[in-house]
Amino acid sequence: MITLGIMQPYFLPYIGYWQLMNYVDQYVIYDNIKYTKKGWINRNRFLQNSTDALFTLPLKSGSDRLNIVEREIADVYDARKLLKVFHQAYKKAPYFDETFALCENILLSAETNLFKFLHQSIEHVCSALSISTPRVVSSNLPVEHESLAAQSKVIAICRALETNHYINPIGGLELYDRHAFEIQGIQIKFLRTNNIVYQQFANPFVPNLSILDVLMFNGASRTRDLLFEFTLE
Repeated sequence: MITLGIMQPYFLPYIGYWQLMNYVDQYVIYDNIKYTKKGWINRNRFLQNSTDALFTLPLKSGSDRLNIVEREIADVYDARKLLKVFHQAYKKAPYFDETFALCENILLSAETNLFKFLHQSIEHVCSALSISTPRVVSSNLPVEHESLAAQSKVIAICRALETNHYINPIGGLELYDRHAFEIQGIQIKFLRTNNIVYQQFANPFVPNLSILDVLMFNGASRTRDLLFEFTLE
């Protein structure tokens, strides 16, 4: 049995993203999929003054028809300014030094292409968390990328990679039709992250923040243990 996960690249996403990648046997990262403004591709949430706040990777203006790989980071992006924000927010966190070093490696990249920047960041976090799952970029697969979308494209990728077990985050429960997968000989399951709670600076706990927050308060070792805190439905 070969399990497969497929996701867009996101900017330092929450722990569920890494749980999925760590669990499956092979992972596909979309580069040829439309960029969505209201998603989490170039933004996420962190802890600031005991509440959640957004951090964003600014992008150059571009058509809504452009794929992620066709988008560019804006010239106004100031990595050191964002690092200063993270430093101020987390400087007293127990695992600040090791996590801030990871942030520097990611944010100070000279890469300006959105997909390549995010891809690099994913590789950095995978290294920190010892996630060794083989990863492939979607455009390298022999699939009719332009004519297929959503569920049909996922099924085509499963068939191209000869897998009959597809795992999706729980958010896809209402997006995908189990029967449509089953008639193609593919079993689909959904990964639901457990109710993970850890000590932040103060109560109440603010959940579902960027992996940055998890690492700041748990370190890489404990965060690796948290990768297994999920259920499959």
